[in-house]
Amino acid sequence: MGKLAGYTIANIQETFTNTVNVTSYPTEKGLPITDSVQRQPKTFTITGKILGKTDVEATNIYNALEKLQNAGTVVTYVGRTTAKNVVITSMQPTFDSTIGNGMGISIELQEIRIANSPYIVNKTTTTTAGKKQVVSQKSSTPVYHITKKGDTYWGLSKKYGTSIAQLRAWNKYPDTKIPIGVKLRVK
Repeated sequence: MGKLAGYTIANIQETFTNTVNVTSYPTEKGLPITDSVQRQPKTFTITGKILGKTDVEATNIYNALEKLQNAGTVVTYVGRTTAKNVVITSMQPTFDSTIGNGMGISIELQEIRIANSPYIVNKTTTTTAGKKQVVSQKSSTPVYHITKKGDTYWGLSKKYGTSIAQLRAWNKYPDTKIPIGVKLRVK
């Protein structure tokens, strides 16, 4: 028995494949071989039966799984093996006289590798006047910049991604009189 997205599958067989692509071109001596190897997503094949109290109930389970497949929904499979962050890539139902209240099924799953993004989304709040106000994320450690001739708050805001208003708040110099060689907080 296994559960795919909360639906029970009476399993006969589970298999998974773990592959890598390796370059067929020669590699230079002394270079790391890992530069020539690329991990591929794991794939899982589940062969079993979808059973219900009636044939209609089993068809409803199949239709729900097909809806998840068509939407590209990330699901989890738990059986003898566990497959997290997978999508259903194919389903092949079979109907025969030995299964009266369901169907045989072969389901293929593919792992989706989800990356953690370093991007931080600014939170926005709505004031009572209906205007959006951006609340920026605070940096854990401040970043400073030593000023050079020609540095402006506008140029520093483009370089470091900090708003001009925030640069003015952190650094008490007027826009037209930023001294050369001083340490300005930019993040």
